[in-house]
Amino acid sequence: WYQRRVREAVVSTQSTGVIACIGEKAEDRKSGNTMNVCVEQLTAFKDNVSDWSKVVIAYEPVWAIGTGEVATPEIAQETHSQIRTWFSDNVSPDVASSIRIIYGGSVNGKNCKNLCSQPDIDGFLVGGASLKPEFVDIINCNRE
Repeated sequence: WYQRRVREAVVSTQSTGVIACIGEKAEDRKSGNTMNVCVEQLTAFKDNVSDWSKVVIAYEPVWAIGTGEVATPEIAQETHSQIRTWFSDNVSPDVASSIRIIYGGSVNGKNCKNLCSQPDIDGFLVGGASLKPEFVDIINCNRE
């Protein structure tokens, strides 16, 4: 069921582009299954994407959505790096180097600088903080 729905969604957005959100629940993180969950989600649409330039991957751990809890920069970087490696091994090295992998999960003006300094975090998917004045800090986080 899930793979069929994902296939339908991916096929219907190929002309416009899509941000595909993946991520694990707290119990998956605690039990060391983060990448098993992410790989299952990535695999569900891998064979149905013909143009990866129209896809952005958002790693958005479920346990961090709207909770105020955020992955440490090290945890976020480790997961982003593993996702990029998965693309290299399962899609192509070219796609792995060009695909944007963004982080979503309680990003705010206080934690954005440390997160955006990580080499495999290509941007943010911002929820509630986009409605606050600190959103400007998030937008400008990579400026020196």
